[in-house]
Amino acid sequence: MSEIFGFLFTGLVTTVVITLSAFLVGAILGVPIALARLSKFAVLRWLGTTYVEIARGIPPIAWMLIFYFGLSRFVQMPPLLAACVALGIVAAAYMAEYYRAGIRSVAKGQWEAAQALGLGGNDTFWRIIAPQGVGVALPPSATFLIGLLKDSAVASVIGVADIAFQALVLTQQGNPGLPIFLSAGLVYLLLGIPLAILARTVEQAIRSRIAV
Repeated sequence: MSEIFGFLFTGLVTTVVITLSAFLVGAILGVPIALARLSKFAVLRWLGTTYVEIARGIPPIAWMLIFYFGLSRFVQMPPLLAACVALGIVAAAYMAEYYRAGIRSVAKGQWEAAQALGLGGNDTFWRIIAPQGVGVALPPSATFLIGLLKDSAVASVIGVADIAFQALVLTQQGNPGLPIFLSAGLVYLLLGIPLAILARTVEQAIRSRIAV
């Protein structure tokens, strides 16, 4: 059993890289998409909505196949990069919705108070509204990070040597599949538990701050 865990842990770094890279891409790209969704211009709202619906409507595994195999005639992507880009596209759509919901949760009185103080629209948004909106968006974002960790397992279908891929290699070598895949599930669980604790801690901290 120790040999199984040792082999699986060789894919742990790759799993973490995919998860964090995709989350970072989503966290950054989600900002302009959320702003487009909130724009007063119908064209920008339409573009933002279209992106969100398409990115969330296509399964992550399909995005990976598109980038790794579908675009191979035009651009050659290493499997790890294709996985990060594919999951990053999906993450951006979800993060944009979390940001948008957070911004819309801020009371209109905040805008009115800022205007009364003589702040301009940009200063009001970035100094008052956005920080409050991001605070509301943090708990679901942390929960999404846990889901992204599990979704990273589909990267094994394009040859990324993550935890799931290492488990498949072990079974292809003639080893019994049940203990191997149970062990792989345990490794994912050990990675996910700290993230779940972090998500709950952040949510409780934000709720206590709002209550005050």
